[in-house]
Amino acid sequence: MRRLLLSNDDGVHAPGLRVLAQALEGHTRLRVVAPDRDMSGASNSLTLTRPLALTSLDNGFYSVDGTPADCVYLGVNGVWEEKPDLVISGINHGGNLGDDVLYSGTVAAAMEGRNLGMAAIAISLCGQRHFDTAGRVAASLVGAAQNLSLPPRSLLNVNVPDLPWSEIRGFRVTRLGYRGPASQPIHVKDPRGRDRYWIAAVSENADDGPDTDFAAIEASFVSITPLHTDLTRHATLNDVQGWLDGLSHV
Repeated sequence: MRRLLLSNDDGVHAPGLRVLAQALEGHTRLRVVAPDRDMSGASNSLTLTRPLALTSLDNGFYSVDGTPADCVYLGVNGVWEEKPDLVISGINHGGNLGDDVLYSGTVAAAMEGRNLGMAAIAISLCGQRHFDTAGRVAASLVGAAQNLSLPPRSLLNVNVPDLPWSEIRGFRVTRLGYRGPASQPIHVKDPRGRDRYWIAAVSENADDGPDTDFAAIEASFVSITPLHTDLTRHATLNDVQGWLDGLSHV
């Protein structure tokens, strides 16, 4: 029986996490460690300025007063002797498509698992209704995960259309699309008349070509995008070296 670590960024009480645990129970040995509050947008941040509290809840889950990456770090290297075989992050309330992966705590939790040597999957529902569909997708992928071999420091980013299972057309392996420049922040006044700013909603897609995650979701397919943590732009190394060689040296 496989050992799974489940986490998320929407918080330990989020419906998506509960559905994920229910979808996988009985097939695996589960450990659930998640933030004690909504930490969406936390990305890969770790809490380094204070100690963390790991709290056991009545439903068997554990909460952490920290980030998604903190939770996975403790879930893998914390108080338990057994390490998980696979880290699953989700089910996120909303898609993590294109540039979203740079900010997503859901993807970051999976990435932390991969950085610690675990196989990892991030799973998001592109909406907030059909979590049962995403749960079935997760169960299918976990059941087949032992047959998948990924290069080191790689993970899968899975996005599920917010549709009944009967309307899912299948699975597509995709690349990340990307959005246009971010919108301007939204200026508001607080009750005392002070200036405050909301981060604006995401902008329109700049690249949603037929092989992208955006296109797969639009066509009612589950999108599966392999990600890796090497951000080096290898194709431009020679260009940058040529630019550097052309600089006048002091």
